[in-house]
Amino acid sequence: MIGVDRLDYSKGLVQRMEAFERFYELHSEWRAKVTYLQIAPTSRSEIPEYSDLEQAVGAAAGRINGKYGEVAWTPIRYLNRTYSRSALAGLYRSARAALVTPLRDGMNLVAKEYVAAQDPNDPGVLILSRFAGAAAECQQALLVNPYDAESVAAAIARALDMPVAERRERHGVMLENLARNGSTVWSRRFLKSLGAAQLADDPRPDDTIIGKPSLAKTEAASRH
Repeated sequence: MIGVDRLDYSKGLVQRMEAFERFYELHSEWRAKVTYLQIAPTSRSEIPEYSDLEQAVGAAAGRINGKYGEVAWTPIRYLNRTYSRSALAGLYRSARAALVTPLRDGMNLVAKEYVAAQDPNDPGVLILSRFAGAAAECQQALLVNPYDAESVAAAIARALDMPVAERRERHGVMLENLARNGSTVWSRRFLKSLGAAQLADDPRPDDTIIGKPSLAKTEAASRH
């Protein structure tokens, strides 16, 4: 399993670690079989609150590894470095499930990147916070409340047991949704909405829209 986040309090990393610990408590059959890779590049480490967060996440990972780890198996691999997009794509594709559980997030592109990187014949399962903006387009993910460790632990177990037919169906719908809402489509909608909002503020026909003078104004200026 994989998680990729900035080391930021909004990403819910401590809560995620607690949910993973709860998963091991409730589902002992998965011990020594599932490893969770958390990539979390440090962010704003000069700010005391972020430094405290880094210590808290590291302490949680250390506690879980000390409690459940074995000589030949480490439950959590916690890394504080960045990786290239190509490296992340390979890690996404090889992960049976992704944990994207921010406490609050405007969008979260990791969720979309994970879906896009999957093998459509054998895709992994996205476990996604319902408080992330990406949840609007990824309704076929396993949507969870990141504050509820029990529900996240249950979603992890469900993701690992999910039949391939259901995984394919869920992935296919999400990939189709994301393909319909790429950056080009988004930018066109944004500009259209921006223009409509400006017209609504001042609907005079000779007004400037998005910084471009109207033809009437241009012609009037040329006559002078």
